[in-house]
Amino acid sequence: MAVYVWAGTDRAGKRQKGEIEADNLPLARQMVVRKGIAIRAVRVKPKALGDYFPAIAGKVRDKDKVVFVRQFATMIDAGLPLVQCLDILQEQQENANFKRVIRQIKKDVEEGSTLSDAVKKHPKVFDNLFHNLIAAGEIGGILDVILNRLAAYIEKIAQLKKKVKGALTYPVIVVAIAVIVVAVILIWVIPVFSRLFLDAGVKLPGMTLVVMNMSDFAKRYFHWMIIALILLIVGLRQFRKTTRGRDIFDRLLLRAPVFGVLIRKVAVARFTRTLGTMLSSGVPILDGLEVVAATAGNSVVEKAIRNARLSISEGRPVAEPLAETHVFPPMVTQMIAVGEATGALDSMLGKIADFYDEEVDAAVGVLTSMLEPLLILFLGVTIGGLLVAMYLPIFQLADVVGR
Repeated sequence: MAVYVWAGTDRAGKRQKGEIEADNLPLARQMVVRKGIAIRAVRVKPKALGDYFPAIAGKVRDKDKVVFVRQFATMIDAGLPLVQCLDILQEQQENANFKRVIRQIKKDVEEGSTLSDAVKKHPKVFDNLFHNLIAAGEIGGILDVILNRLAAYIEKIAQLKKKVKGALTYPVIVVAIAVIVVAVILIWVIPVFSRLFLDAGVKLPGMTLVVMNMSDFAKRYFHWMIIALILLIVGLRQFRKTTRGRDIFDRLLLRAPVFGVLIRKVAVARFTRTLGTMLSSGVPILDGLEVVAATAGNSVVEKAIRNARLSISEGRPVAEPLAETHVFPPMVTQMIAVGEATGALDSMLGKIADFYDEEVDAAVGVLTSMLEPLLILFLGVTIGGLLVAMYLPIFQLADVVGR
């Protein structure tokens, strides 16, 4: 089935245009005429560059998915057929990549596939959690309820990501600017002072000599330093993709001062939010734990969840194996035990997630308040130290001239 673009005028004489799917051009023209349109032109929609290269078509943001899911739930609740819902959502979608995905899902559903199986074919847009919840909604006949829960979940996780990115963006920008400023001073500013001091023949302090030698080294090997830095970054990224490299990096992140606490709290909030959403949607706990492990985002947390899942599959309570991993705080495992004993594990997990969302807020505030003075100290020591080292000989020259 091809996509056609059409243009024409409606019964009121207003110009209209749009897109329509049809098996061939004559059928497309008939479908447009049935809409009450006097056709001016109908032609096959030309393929965009993103259709040939989906990677450049635009990333599907969490915001796009939330709007899609909310509108989908509203239409399902209103009783619209599934294919018609997907057709409407595809028409109004502005993101080219997401539009292509929705069109393919609609095509698969029209050919007899279930919505969950159609969604599963697009793992880069819809993860395992999305697919499993959709499947649970289809089986239970509560697809609109599941979609609303999914939208709330995506919003919460997006807020969590935003908080962490906000906490990390400021120090990264400050350090990057500081590195650029130091490089400019070492490569272009200090050599001017060096020539001045050498011409004056003044005896230079040790601190100044060290800075001048650093400047000579930076100026001579600047290009090699850039190449070495690029190779180091590429090498670390490739090592991070290996199983052993990912495990080492993730362990270091969890043990890092200040940052480790924040990452652990984010992991707990994500674990409890995801598992709670799945359990409340009717997904079995073992299936839920499998999905949660795959979306944990940290190999240490993932291994802990998988080990706990193995113990739970042998008949043990949920809280005990989670406590034995030493990844989850005692308060979390104790609250899970209470929720399991009272038969309200899903709501208890939601409460834990809400609590840890607030804990992440507090951790971000502490991190920001700690980083600001440290960054000021860093800037003062690096840039201020360079300036002091270069001005010391100038003060000596002034003393000589004054005598």
